[in-house]
Amino acid sequence: MNRQDYPLVSLAILKAKPGQAPTLKAALLALIEPTRAEPGNRDYMLFERRDEPGTFYMREAFDNQQALDAHLTTAHFQRFAEQAEQLLAEPLQLIFLDPVSSAVVPSP
Repeated sequence: MNRQDYPLVSLAILKAKPGQAPTLKAALLALIEPTRAEPGNRDYMLFERRDEPGTFYMREAFDNQQALDAHLTTAHFQRFAEQAEQLLAEPLQLIFLDPVSSAVVPSP
């Protein structure tokens, strides 16, 4: 299989400004359900570092670049983008990943 056979998977790293972690967390949580409902979204899950509260990781998977591009233009993402500068200690970092192992098959 080649790269085009896999979804577009990324990790977004978002670090809150001091005192902004609860607000950033709420803003990120508000993205979850509308993003999961988007055509082409396969995964959208938020994590927070145990050893670094206020640092969040959003695991994202979209069918392809077009689905990701469409996500970036949605009203819910644009609302988040308008707040990002006030909430983030540094620019959002987006890391794209290629699969190396096979996917986990859910247990019956």
